[in-house]
Amino acid sequence: MPDIDIDFADREQALKHFKYITASRKDGEELVKHNTGVYMQEVPVHAPKNLCAVSYKEAEALEYFKIDFLNVSLYNGVKDEAHLEKLMQQEPLWELIEEQEIVDQLFHVNGHVDILRSMKPRSIEQLAAVLAVIRPAKRYLIGKDWTEVLADVWVKPTDGEYYFKKSHATAYAVGVIVQLNLLCENVS
Repeated sequence: MPDIDIDFADREQALKHFKYITASRKDGEELVKHNTGVYMQEVPVHAPKNLCAVSYKEAEALEYFKIDFLNVSLYNGVKDEAHLEKLMQQEPLWELIEEQEIVDQLFHVNGHVDILRSMKPRSIEQLAAVLAVIRPAKRYLIGKDWTEVLADVWVKPTDGEYYFKKSHATAYAVGVIVQLNLLCENVS
């Protein structure tokens, strides 16, 4: 099954335009609300909780298609599509990604300023690799040279340990750059 995540500044605003049923997950034996997943098709419903009657893992096996509607706060400062494009294309001040007070405001990298200072990413590709290196399966690459990092970071681990796929890491890296450029724009 494909994994579809859609980012919104306000997921509730987006969802009010659709008929959907909230996905569920298991917490022990209890069926509880999934944080972001919804179904836009008919699924079995647990009426008292107004949730899908089967957990998202079971629903996937039944070939129900879950879509994750995600709140991504970085979009709050984006005025329109043209502004977003500008923020995505604009070369950031890469040195700022080594400043604690800046990194603390950036999603996915906050709390990892030491890794950013050590690796000094200077491109989207390198920042995406840093995002992957932060994950458990690729932590051994911290401090390695970029040739070694880029040769190994996207190789799927054989032990099943959690890692970032290149597509996810690259998308998140672009998001970090948008947020970094927004911070700079708001200071100007």
